[in-house]
Formats: sequence, structure tokens, C-alpha cells
Amino acid sequence: MRIGELAIRSGLTASRIRFYEASGLINAVERGANNYRDYTPDAVMLLEIITSAQNAGFSLEEIRRLMPLRFDACRHDELVGALRRKVAEIEALQERLAESRERLHAIIETIETKPEGLSCGDNTKRVMTRIRKQGAPAPKTRRAPRPRSC
Repeated sequence: MRIGELAIRSGLTASRIRFYEASGLINAVERGANNYRDYTPDAVMLLEIITSAQNAGFSLEEIRRLMPLRFDACRHDELVGALRRKVAEIEALQERLAESRERLHAIIETIETKPEGLSCGDNTKRVMTRIRKQGAPAPKTRRAPRPRSC
């Protein structure tokens, strides 16, 4: 099939398909006597695998290493291992993001609980001192923020 038909079937642009070909992710491309690219029927499934892997967080280099040279030659253990490692990476990232979220909430609360009469400059120093000493203050019970400057 030609690249236009493959683009329609895969939902990708022809330029994206050419990019994957240039990146070595699609090896099943043949050129006819007219120099047009001819793709095998497996190319649609191959592009779906590439797109799904990218959506799951795999880099093109990771995908290139995991892609079987032939569809009937899957490296099961290597693939499962890579998938487990990606899940572990995602879980570690989720933990770091949750910690960052909590730190930011604590900083927001510290800023919002500025003592009456404290200048903006002094409040900034107070907040920064707490951040340096504690990483960030522990979040307290939530209350409605008071509108203030600084």
C-alpha cells in the first residue's frame, strides 16, 4: 500500500510515517520501479504499536530496541521486563509529583497565613526560611484563603 493509504488507515500523517521510517522504526518499506514507497499490510499494526508505546511513555530509542524484526519473533521476556520497568518509572514519577504537590500546597498555605501587619518583604523572608529549614511546612487543615497582597 502507498503512504497515503497507510496514513488514512493509521490516522498518522505521511510526514510522521516518513519520520518513523527515517528513524529505523519501520523496516518493511519497499520501493517500486516508480520509486514510490510500498508498505506491507503489517505496517498499520506496526504504527499502532509505535503510537501506543509513545503514549505509554516509551522513547523512540526504547521502542526501537524492543520492536521485533518480524512479528512472529517477539522477545517476550525482554518486552515484559521493559514494560515492568516503565511501570516502575511511572510510579516513581507519581510519588515525586505527589511530594511536589504537597510541598506547593504547604508553601501556598504559609503564604496565605501571613501574620497581620507583616510586610511583603518580611513575609517572603519568613516563607523562604521555612522552605529552607523544612523543605516546606507540613500542610495544615484547609481553610478558605484570605485575599491579601503578597
